[in-house]
Amino acid sequence: MDAPYVLVLYYSRHGKTAEMAQQIARGVEASGMEARLRTVPEVSPDTQASQPEVPADGAVYCTLDDLKSCSGLILGSPTRFGNMAAPLKYFIDSTSALWLTGALIDKPAGAFTSTSSLHGGHESTLMTMMLPLLHHGMIYAGIPYSEGGLINTTGGGSPYGAGHHSGQNGDKPLSKDEIALCRAQGGRIASLAAKLGDKTC
Repeated sequence: MDAPYVLVLYYSRHGKTAEMAQQIARGVEASGMEARLRTVPEVSPDTQASQPEVPADGAVYCTLDDLKSCSGLILGSPTRFGNMAAPLKYFIDSTSALWLTGALIDKPAGAFTSTSSLHGGHESTLMTMMLPLLHHGMIYAGIPYSEGGLINTTGGGSPYGAGHHSGQNGDKPLSKDEIALCRAQGGRIASLAAKLGDKTC
C-alpha cells in the first residue's frame, strides 16, 4: 500500500497560485505527511488536443487515480469573476466516476485562491471550489481563528481558506501572513487526514 498523501491540486495562470500550492505543500510535509503537487492543463477551443501530455515545467497533470488515492485534498485556483478558473472546473467535471463510487467520501478537503484585486471575489471563489467537494462527500475544513495570520492579514486569507492578493500587475509577493496561512492550512488538512486514516486509501 502506498504511503498516505495530501493532494494539492491547482491551476495557476501567472504563477501566484502555484507559489501558494508550494507553501501549502510545505505545511503538509511539516506535519509528517507526503504532499503531492498536481496541476491541470489549459482549456482551449480544441480542449486538450493541443496540450502536451506532460507540462514543460512545474507540477505534472493530475489523474483520477491521484485524486482517488489521496488521503486529503487541497484545491487551488485564481479568481475568475468570483469563480474558479475553467481548467480546474473542467477537471472536476470529469470526476463523476469517483462520485458514483463514493471514492472521496469522508476525506478532508480545503481550498485556496489568488486574485489581483483585494475585493476580487476571494471568498466566493473558495465557495465555488467547496461545492463539488461537498457533493463528493468530503469533509471541508477551513482555517480557524486560532491562526494569528487570519486576524492580522491585510491581503488574502479567510476562514474559508488561504488567499493571496497579487496586485493589479500580479507582482506582489506572498506576505508573511499569507504564507503562514498557507502552511497552516496544509498542516491542518494533513493532520485531519492522519486522524481519519482508517477511512482513506
